[in-house]
Amino acid sequence: MKITCLGPDGSYSYLAAKKLCPNDEILLCATFSQAVGELVRGEADGVVLPIENTIQGGVLQNLDLMQKSADLYAVKEYILPIDHRLAMREGATLSDIKKVYSHQQALSQCSDFLNEKLPKANLIATDSTAESLNKIVDNSCAGIVGAHVKREGIVISDTPISNESSNFTHFLLLKKGREHLNEHSEKIFFSATCRHKPGSLLRLLQVMYVFDLNLTKIESRPIKETPGEYRFFIEFLGDIANWKVKKAIEDIKAECSDFKLLGVY
Repeated sequence: MKITCLGPDGSYSYLAAKKLCPNDEILLCATFSQAVGELVRGEADGVVLPIENTIQGGVLQNLDLMQKSADLYAVKEYILPIDHRLAMREGATLSDIKKVYSHQQALSQCSDFLNEKLPKANLIATDSTAESLNKIVDNSCAGIVGAHVKREGIVISDTPISNESSNFTHFLLLKKGREHLNEHSEKIFFSATCRHKPGSLLRLLQVMYVFDLNLTKIESRPIKETPGEYRFFIEFLGDIANWKVKKAIEDIKAECSDFKLLGVY
């Protein structure tokens, strides 16, 4: 099978894809949108996306991609430890650095280090952490990459530079078609738009309370075409085959103006 993810080789998404699909061919894409598009068009069998980081929270671009892409479902998850390091050319020092390249998520996750050690450096976003290696063309340039990255002429910091020492990213494997949904699960992921009236979110959450379902994630996103209204991305523990879970989902749907099942894993 062919599985897409954000490249290049050595990116965190690539590491997660290899863990989730060790025996499959990994196709590296320039953007998350391209990776999802390959699956939507039937040119790939799955896509691996990061959806949440313990420091930065939800990867909002990918939550939006999951929402708007019809008939895609998360079927497997992987929690990847993130170990950000500063990469520089051999012989360079912090005082030489004028530009720091990396994915926007990595730049944000390392903001304390950057503010303290490189307060005057220009921070430039790239499509992935691994891509920032290509931007280190002289001693004035640095990148933020994973500790696993190796390249001749490049050295990385001895210690992590993330704001928090415990840094993890939640990845999901998505496939196209309801036939790929698992018969049993540990977690269920869905999106919901509550009716625009008092107490609507409370009534949705009360359904989960009544059926004794443990909420593990909730993220809100503004609905772009409807200012002032929000969509909630919710994950909870439960076996999709359990009658209580099935009844809870039906009751949640009844409380929502819009509901979409995003994953069963």
